[in-house]
Amino acid sequence: MHHIRIISWNVNGIRACASRGFRAWLDRSGADIVGLQETRARPEQFPDDVRTPPGWHVHIVAGKRAGYSGVALYSRVKPDEVDISLGVDEHDAEGRLEIARFGRLRVVNVYFPNGSGKNRDNSRVPFKLDFYRRLFDRLEPLRQQGEPVIVLGDFNTAHREIDLARPKSNQKTSGFLPEERAELDRWLSHGWVDTFRHLHPDRTDAYSWWSQRFGARARNVGWRIDYVLITESLLPALRDAFILSEVMGSDHCPIGIELSCKELNKWQNSLCT
Repeated sequence: MHHIRIISWNVNGIRACASRGFRAWLDRSGADIVGLQETRARPEQFPDDVRTPPGWHVHIVAGKRAGYSGVALYSRVKPDEVDISLGVDEHDAEGRLEIARFGRLRVVNVYFPNGSGKNRDNSRVPFKLDFYRRLFDRLEPLRQQGEPVIVLGDFNTAHREIDLARPKSNQKTSGFLPEERAELDRWLSHGWVDTFRHLHPDRTDAYSWWSQRFGARARNVGWRIDYVLITESLLPALRDAFILSEVMGSDHCPIGIELSCKELNKWQNSLCT
């Protein structure tokens, strides 16, 4: 094996996405790991063919509230372990996190909270930022030790003006608030690497989510709020970072990276064997 392919996708409900061809897409994705967010289903509610697809190990985390949040990790190699807790009940109850270990390599699948709140009053921004900070604190010791860590998922934040089509009209919208963007700044200033922007520093019109109103996707009026971040220690292994905007089935599209196994083999990992 020369490289591994890791993909992230907010499916906006696995049952709906499954009815739109998710399983066929999974089989042809060429991926070694696929992290899903916003699955909105308990394990027994996953359609049979996507709960136990041949050739995949599947780990599912559901939120306590029915039909809300949830993540799932599909991997060709079974993880050595998967941790799903931030250690805070109000965060853990929403089923937003999987920290999977493959040897020394950790793959963190995350569905970061949306800050807008029920009334679009930005009332959940403090909850969202607390989640960000707690996860940062959880992962920072690993990064400081030079361990290889990948954080993928729906971050629910567009980092810079280049990352959304209408920055001027969204200055007060959760997902582009100064304090949300500052939190992403903090991650990157501490040595986390936004893989897509690292390889495509000036690329515009590269979005991963579009409103389902006003034909936004057809006009590509979108936001880049899905990311794969890696520790600097993994930069030598980074070969590609991509956005699969042609893949339908959700209001988000899949994104991902490819990593060189030659470089990854510097660490004990179980994905490149």
